[in-house]
Formats: sequence, C-alpha cells, structure tokens
Amino acid sequence: MSADSRLNAAFAHAPTFPLCRSSRYVLFSDCHRGCGTNNDNFLKNQNLYFAALQHYYNRGFTYIELGDGDELWENRSFEAIKGIHNNTFWLLSRFYQEDRLIMLYGNHDIVKRKKAFVHRSCSSYLCSTSQERELFPGIIFYSGAILKNTDWGRDVYLTHGHQADFFNSVLWRTSRFLVRYIWKPLEATGFLDPTSAAKNNTKKKKVERTLTGWAGKNDCILVTGHTHRPMLDESVSYCNTGSCVHPRCITCMELEQLKLSLVKWTLGTHPDRTLYVAREVLAGPFYLR
Repeated sequence: MSADSRLNAAFAHAPTFPLCRSSRYVLFSDCHRGCGTNNDNFLKNQNLYFAALQHYYNRGFTYIELGDGDELWENRSFEAIKGIHNNTFWLLSRFYQEDRLIMLYGNHDIVKRKKAFVHRSCSSYLCSTSQERELFPGIIFYSGAILKNTDWGRDVYLTHGHQADFFNSVLWRTSRFLVRYIWKPLEATGFLDPTSAAKNNTKKKKVERTLTGWAGKNDCILVTGHTHRPMLDESVSYCNTGSCVHPRCITCMELEQLKLSLVKWTLGTHPDRTLYVAREVLAGPFYLR
C-alpha cells in the first residue's frame, strides 16, 4: 500500500465536524507525555502546556490532539503516565465533559485504535488525592478527522501524518521494538534515533513532500504532526502543528474566524526578572481559501 493509499484510508471513515466563522479549534500534536523519567521529553514543558490548555479552555476552544499525545512506545504503562501528569488529564477531562475534545492517534500511541485498550485505560484516572475520577468514558480515537467548511473555503483534513512514513506506519511494531529496547537507552547518552522523522532531517523532508503532494491532489488543507517541524504558509496546503517537546517552547495551531495561526508558548522574563508564560504568533492568521 502506497503512502497516498494509507492517507486515503485514514480519512475513509473519518468523522466530520462543523467549521464556520464562529468555530474555535486549537490543534496540538506530539505531546509525548511520559512517566516522569529522564526519557519523558514532555516533562520540561508541562507547565507551558498546562498554561496554554487553561487559556484555550477559558476561551471556549475545542481541543484537537493529532496523535502521539502519550508516549506508549517507550512506556508500557499508561497508568504511570496518567499518574505523573494527572493535572493535564484533569483539564482534558473537563474539555471532554463539555464535548470540546477530539482525539486522534499517531504511531506512538497507535494502541488507542483498539476499543479494548481505550475502555480499559481511558475511562478513568487517579487524581492528586488518589481518588478515581472519570477521564474519557466512551471516547473514540480516530485515524483522521475532517473540519467541514460550512461557510466558504476548503475543508481542513486532520491526521497524525505517520501514514507518509513507511517504517513508522506499516512497520510500526518493528519501530516500536527498536525505540523501546534500543533507542530509548541510547537516547539517555545523547544518541538520536535515525528512524524518527522528527530527528532525521532527510526523512523529515521526504515525509513533508509526500504530505504536501497528497494535500494538493485532494484540494484540501492538510494539518498533521509527526515531523515535529511547525509549518504554516499561506501558499501551501500542508501545515504542521509542531510539537510540545521543543527545547524551550511548545507550538500549536489556532483556527478561529476561519483563519489559521501558528502559535508558540514559551517562558518570558519581565524587566524585574519575574517569569511569565508568553504566547507568540509565529505565522498567520491566514484565511482558509
């Protein structure tokens, strides 16, 4: 099966959600929430992410996660991840309770496509007082989703993007084995995984070319994650949210009033040397055309 066929399959039964001038969506990807060890790349940005999540919750945005939200290749236990980042899951559960949460799976959390895993692992979590609370009972993790433009302009297609990466889609079990038992211990010594599109620039560009080509053929705006490289250009149909594991920031996309913006959240410093969480628009807003 070709990359185009895999992308087509991701949207074959994709749910559609309305997109109009009053819609407010925020798109995140590649959080890679871990279990609090040295390999937990999300840990250093957890406060930035939580602050951003509060911002979007208070302003009525619908949160969409484009896969790889949790690092389930390096970690076997989802319970440990929920325990370490229970404040994040508490806030995500509030989005879900208000029907403002849409979740997709990527290659690193592909097990979420199994209903048995979701029922067993995503229905509840232990809060900070060790009480069990509802998380996402009855949730479905999708391979793709479509924001159907009801006003004017093109539809927005959402998926993780690993479908353009043969090794991390077709051979994902082999890739998971290598990550879990070879690259994970080597990462602690500074060695980068050469099979990862996020860490291999040659592979990253190849994946981006494939995704750009597919978006052009289907006359849509395609938004993905996977490569970790944030990308938004008014003249290009393919966009990327970036990730939450950049060295000093997290990136995401805002879709509001039929306009897309690429946003960075980082730690800023006031003249009196106090710290604050800063929001910066990196690109846009661009109208969906």
